[in-house]
Amino acid sequence: MSKVVLITGATSGMGELSAKFLADSGYIVYAGSRDENVKSGDSNLKHVYIDVTKTATIKSAVDTIIKKEGKIDVLVNNAGYGLLATLEDGTDDEIFNQFDVNVFGLIKTTREVLPHMREAKSGVIINLSSFLGKMGLPLLSCYNASKYAVEGITDSLRFETLPFNVRVHSIESGLFGTNFVKKGLVANAKTTSEDSPYKELVSHFVPIVAKAINEGPNPQPIADAIKHIIENEDADIAIAVGAEAKAFVPLRKELSDKDFEKKIKDTFGI
Repeated sequence: MSKVVLITGATSGMGELSAKFLADSGYIVYAGSRDENVKSGDSNLKHVYIDVTKTATIKSAVDTIIKKEGKIDVLVNNAGYGLLATLEDGTDDEIFNQFDVNVFGLIKTTREVLPHMREAKSGVIINLSSFLGKMGLPLLSCYNASKYAVEGITDSLRFETLPFNVRVHSIESGLFGTNFVKKGLVANAKTTSEDSPYKELVSHFVPIVAKAINEGPNPQPIADAIKHIIENEDADIAIAVGAEAKAFVPLRKELSDKDFEKKIKDTFGI
């Protein structure tokens, strides 16, 4: 019997690609969409309405899948976006929304799926994190913080689910060629204004990140990593995927805090 996978935020970017890849590999995949009028589909790739900021839609989506399939074997918490703002400029709403999607949404979705996995004494939860869950960069402090939280949730939840044979992993993604700049970044107006005291930093740093994403590689390695984790019980707890992740995550472990910060400054010209 095919394994059933639920992926949040699966209508674009690495989520969409991963959903199609897993479906083509024989999994029954429910791709989470914020489109209320989404049609389910009849193939291995199905769509389900789920907005991780709305608890009722999470409950409804999980109930729908359980009624149709009787189980959820794999949850991929992929929904997320980035707030481009200095810590000084970020508004209350912007900060809350950043955590509402990237952290609270992940928690709430996991909370709904986990009882079914616990009862089945089987399951895999994969949290899409980032290399920025292990290091800081300017203008992304709230996004960084949300991904640090994802790493902490992953590390703690693993112990809680251990008695129930439910594995929890994170994928620490680098920068890939997706539409993240167009759809996945929200820019604070004050930070990006012409009279911002951070104007010099913004004009230097934002093009670096935008170029790395717009000209980045295809995110297929993310889909490969998801499949690897599902199919390998001894998969690493956290898997660094992409050039930035493979470069900086190991360095964060090897270097002192001061030496690592110097490496970041030198690399990005800060």
